[in-house]
Amino acid sequence: MSEHSSAQASPIKHAGIAPYICVRGAAEAIDFYVAAFGAVEEFRLTEPEGKVGHAQLLFGDSVLMICDEYPDFGARAPGAFGGSPVSLHINVEDCDAAFARAVAAGATELRLPKDEFYGDRSAMVACPFGYRWHLNAMKTPLTSAEMQARWSEMLQG
Repeated sequence: MSEHSSAQASPIKHAGIAPYICVRGAAEAIDFYVAAFGAVEEFRLTEPEGKVGHAQLLFGDSVLMICDEYPDFGARAPGAFGGSPVSLHINVEDCDAAFARAVAAGATELRLPKDEFYGDRSAMVACPFGYRWHLNAMKTPLTSAEMQARWSEMLQG
């Protein structure tokens, strides 16, 4: 078998879609996401001075790709645009505990944990790297029709 055969290729592959975020200070962001959200670092590629060219974090069975800014390549962090319109959503077992952990790690409170019309308990925090994170725990499973009815009632009420 040649040294470039598929049998020796990296086993790090993921199905589906994965967000790829760019931040200022990716190494620090990785440490933060591990501490705040329980992410697991899968791997990282770094330049000799420490700049992260690419890293992958696991959030349960989902992957988040992350890098430092590379303006010449078009990779820019939220601060370059006055913030990001993108927010990230994490399903957690316990919304209140996840919220407390994130805030203790340095996240900013945006929305306190609350039972929502769609049957889940949700909260939102901002990380120090320019992204909003929704923390969501399923509480009462609802059909889409039940959610729509609750949404309509809430809007009229």
